Amino acid sequence: MADTKGRIHSIETGGMVDGPGLRFVVFLQGCPLRCQYCHNPDTWKKSGGREMTSAEIVTEAGKYRTWMETSGGGITLTGGEPLFQPEFTLDIIRKAHEKGLHVALDTSGFAPAAKAQACLEEADLILLDIKAASPLLHKRVTGVESHPIRDNLEFLKRIGKPLWIRHVVVPGLTDEEKDLDALLELVKSIPSLEKLELLPFHKMGEDKWKEEGIPYSLTDTPVPAKEVMSDLRERFSREGIPL
Repeated sequence: MADTKGRIHSIETGGMVDGPGLRFVVFLQGCPLRCQYCHNPDTWKKSGGREMTSAEIVTEAGKYRTWMETSGGGITLTGGEPLFQPEFTLDIIRKAHEKGLHVALDTSGFAPAAKAQACLEEADLILLDIKAASPLLHKRVTGVESHPIRDNLEFLKRIGKPLWIRHVVVPGLTDEEKDLDALLELVKSIPSLEKLELLPFHKMGEDKWKEEGIPYSLTDTPVPAKEVMSDLRERFSREGIPL
């Protein structure tokens, strides 16, 4: 198989929050979304980062095979947005599978179906970041339309792909009742849903916005209280949503 080149931002070994088990996490460079709460704005430019080949990435990941396999882990491709480099992402997935490695794809789902679906189909697990269930709110939060994401979600539902949904709870932005109700109805519609991760907003990336010279609009937004997050998780759990 020909080797594909692409650009990555960084690699994290021993990741524990980006899929099951211990993960070899590859942060790909480039993202078309401009999420207000993004903690990696330095991954937005596709020209940033450094160039690697798919074979180099899988070879590096193979050094950690023992702890990946014993923990039920594998490789996670994230970003940035891995579907922004679909050929590179697909080649990493295929080469990882040749080595018997599990691959999770952490994505917003924002990409044309023709480019996204091969990656979505071949990855073992999809971690789908739903920024907002409401199309209007999605545009406000991310700067892009949500219909490509919905198209790709319908594809994932049709093929029964194992799916984790992630949603960041931002006070005053994504936590209104009507928007949470819309999220609940959305996740209820996914037969292959394995887990919903409700994630509290944080400001750990704020300094990066300053370094990149990008205005940060959430400086005065508080982190959601632990009690609020606990109540919210209980609300979804009562509806039968796996957490």
